Amino acid sequence: MSVLVSTENAIAVVTIDRQEAMNALDIATVRELRDRLADLAADAEVRCVIVTGAGEKSFIGGADIKYMAQVNYDQAKEFADLGHEAGRLLETMPKPTIAAINGYALGGGCEVALACDIRYAASTARLGQPEVNYGLIPGWGGTQRLARATSIGFAKELIFTGRLVGAEEAFQHGLVDGIADPVMDKALETAKLITKKGPEGVALAKSLVNRALQGDHTANLADEAAALAHVLPNPEAREGLAAFVEKRPASFQHPDA
Repeated sequence: MSVLVSTENAIAVVTIDRQEAMNALDIATVRELRDRLADLAADAEVRCVIVTGAGEKSFIGGADIKYMAQVNYDQAKEFADLGHEAGRLLETMPKPTIAAINGYALGGGCEVALACDIRYAASTARLGQPEVNYGLIPGWGGTQRLARATSIGFAKELIFTGRLVGAEEAFQHGLVDGIADPVMDKALETAKLITKKGPEGVALAKSLVNRALQGDHTANLADEAAALAHVLPNPEAREGLAAFVEKRPASFQHPDA
């Protein structure tokens, strides 16, 4: 297995472990990643997911170049679809996802990180979309998510030139949300905070924030109001509000638990 999953205290850590290939994603690994993420998305006991790479050199070194060099159209389409499915799960599962970028996050690796809700990088991390160096394009969401996370101009520069950026430049442009050593400690710190919150509220908030840069602004605000009306009478909100009034920690249970 190249995708390892460990779960403790409602936090799942997904580790890509192909250190001999800089944790690059071949078709077997990306399929396994997709399947593990689907399992976690449906697991009521998991409230936050962290994605990282094994070792100290690489988060995900990209899609496997050796594999891509010999695919036909049908295989290429399957590979592209699997990458998008994994990204969609990270982006839309009803629990926050955090990328702990411990080294190189290149090509598909950068795209996996971009699909996560929050991205933290080690000070030694290097990120980029170098696909043009191989006559390719970012094909797992990079052309869309990089522009949304940073800016159109910065996204175009990185994609058109294929250059890599360090953690500090990535942070300055919003490609990562923080720099920390060791990066996993920061990811776990945030994940622990998230698991103390109401899971239904967090899931609804994630869904609404994901729509902030798309669709009609007025409609999105109306949906936010409707969501608030939905959650206020629910047991989760009742518990949270009662805990505040009674000056005690709230005790939230997953709605499906």
